[in-house]
Amino acid sequence: MRYVSSGESHGRALTTIVTGVPAGIPVDTASIDADLARRQSGYGRGGRMAIESDRALILSGVRFGRTIGSPVTLTVANRDWDNWTDVMSTQANATTSARVTAPRPGHADLAGVQKTGSDDCRDILERASARETAARVAAGGIARALLRELGVTVASFVVSIGDVSIEMPADPSGVDPAAVESSEVRCPDVDASARMMAAIDAARADGESLGGTFCVTASGLVPGLGTYAEAAERLDARLAAALISIPAIKGVEIGEGFAAAALPGSHVHDEIVYDEERGYRRRTNRAGGLEGGMTNGEPVWLRAAMKPIPTLMRPLASVDLDTHEPVDASRERSDVCAVPAAAVVAEAELAMVLADAYLRKFGSDCLSDIAAALAAYKTRIAP
Repeated sequence: MRYVSSGESHGRALTTIVTGVPAGIPVDTASIDADLARRQSGYGRGGRMAIESDRALILSGVRFGRTIGSPVTLTVANRDWDNWTDVMSTQANATTSARVTAPRPGHADLAGVQKTGSDDCRDILERASARETAARVAAGGIARALLRELGVTVASFVVSIGDVSIEMPADPSGVDPAAVESSEVRCPDVDASARMMAAIDAARADGESLGGTFCVTASGLVPGLGTYAEAAERLDARLAAALISIPAIKGVEIGEGFAAAALPGSHVHDEIVYDEERGYRRRTNRAGGLEGGMTNGEPVWLRAAMKPIPTLMRPLASVDLDTHEPVDASRERSDVCAVPAAAVVAEAELAMVLADAYLRKFGSDCLSDIAAALAAYKTRIAP
């Protein structure tokens, strides 16, 4: 299962096509729309989110609420398009004032115009914008629909914003989803949530932006998804690549990750035990549910670090593309903090990779065949 997206931040719509989708998966558009709404939410979001009300429109691949085995096409309209028609126009009379010639430090602007030969940063920033991640969440909704049928749950929560953080729980997959979603910053700790919101308020007052970290989890997985045999197909490699592809994500760790590097092996590796009900399991889950490029049957968990958003209300120094003179970087309508939203995007990316891993192992034609193959596998490895 794969997706490809298209569309610009202020174009008419974002579109995504999901390929490799088996037949027979129940698709609930309300669930996809709920995930899109979660991506839009979060304390620190900017004015754009007050304009948009994201909804997914399915154009192909689903009939009578179930996938039919062909590519699924979804679109998410950009309501802000009406406010930007002259800026986004391709007609010859488009206003020259729409050009952006002051690239922003930390954004794709300058490298993009150098790469493409453009003299307008808007050619780059419209596609490089994190607005594109709405299409990822829509695509992830198809993957999540498959995983739900296979007993897999994907979730996330915010660990830190700026210098305010919570201690990582021993079992990240056990964090209460209701506590997460009741927080405006999607953090399960009430006190930390309040301090995170205060940090965002202070950053807004200073014309600054804030980054942070989040954890994304998947529970209900069988062991043996992925492979140890080929480097590019190791599941940990594919998951890390998926998360690092999200705009502004600058670091990904699996399980205890970097902290494990400072500990002796006896304090890192998860001891194996066996019981009559569960079979093989691990006493702990420091590995984040992944060993040797494969799932080991424990919940998968990863943590990602998001840098502060590069659009600042007190812009950094830049250079004008036309004059080469020093100028302030351009300013776009932007968020102060989007860490809670990035965590929702990470759920979609995690779901897509895991759904594909299930299809590779158990077949990809139709849900009933996949479920039968999965049941046979569980029987074979049962206690």
